[in-house]
Amino acid sequence: MLSEIRLDIIFSELEKNNFDMLIIDSIQTVFSDKLTAAPGSVSQVREVTFDLMRYAKENSIAIFIIGHITKEGSIAGPRVLEHMVDTVLYFEGDSSRELRLLRGFKNRFGSTSEVGIFEMTKRGLMSAKDVSKKFFTRGKAQSGSATTVVMEGSRPIILEVQALVSESGYPNPKRSATGYEINRLTMLLALLERKLDLPFNQYDVFIHIAGGIKINETAADLAIIAAIISSYRDRPISKDTIFLGEVSLIGDIRDIYSLDARLKEAKSQHFKKAIVPALPIEEIDGIKCYNIDEVPKLIEWM
Repeated sequence: MLSEIRLDIIFSELEKNNFDMLIIDSIQTVFSDKLTAAPGSVSQVREVTFDLMRYAKENSIAIFIIGHITKEGSIAGPRVLEHMVDTVLYFEGDSSRELRLLRGFKNRFGSTSEVGIFEMTKRGLMSAKDVSKKFFTRGKAQSGSATTVVMEGSRPIILEVQALVSESGYPNPKRSATGYEINRLTMLLALLERKLDLPFNQYDVFIHIAGGIKINETAADLAIIAAIISSYRDRPISKDTIFLGEVSLIGDIRDIYSLDARLKEAKSQHFKKAIVPALPIEEIDGIKCYNIDEVPKLIEWM
């Protein structure tokens, strides 16, 4: 542990021992004597990062550079840092839960589609072994709750989608989404108004993805719509049902990738029914599949 922000002193300390790893916390505080600019400026971040990269390559040492992030979740300060390094990792999660997700957003030497899931235990931060049941509950069926399966890299994860629809007392009803893209939520609500004549322009709509995870794919569209309608009608959805499908702007239910892997994961958690895009299948791995090709068919099923 070295309490130092001058880069030349950090390098001199590294020369004294044969270290395998260096962690800089944070890059916005370190400065080089080669420049007169203040720490955290674009020129200082570029110069310090370049010197660290050169040292890492020449001495075969792994260097982790920690950078601050904004409230929106992006790296604070100059984005030159992201362009210079080999790999960009985000460590994120819900502060009210013990789970944390490690995502790769850039990797020059490998895939960025994988995700690491960790949990805080009495032994410290450990890899979460059984994450299958950590993002959904199997209690009593409640209105406004639907279940889907998303792919985090090659790992299918079952998620609970929660919706709350309440009558609005304002001319402009509220739209809020936690863990889901707000623009896509607005699009789905407009689609429901157009295709099903549901008056969501008079209702506040809130969406929450349980477990603090963020959905970055469209395969959860069908579950989002099911949860919204369930809350609006105040009718619970059976807990043994999974919703899988992308909803287009014209109301069609589109096919999604890795459907077999998603259904296999649902089967392992004892789901019995799946609402899926219109495919020539009726049953996969013991799960009864209900094929729908447009949003109104979802209402008929519900």
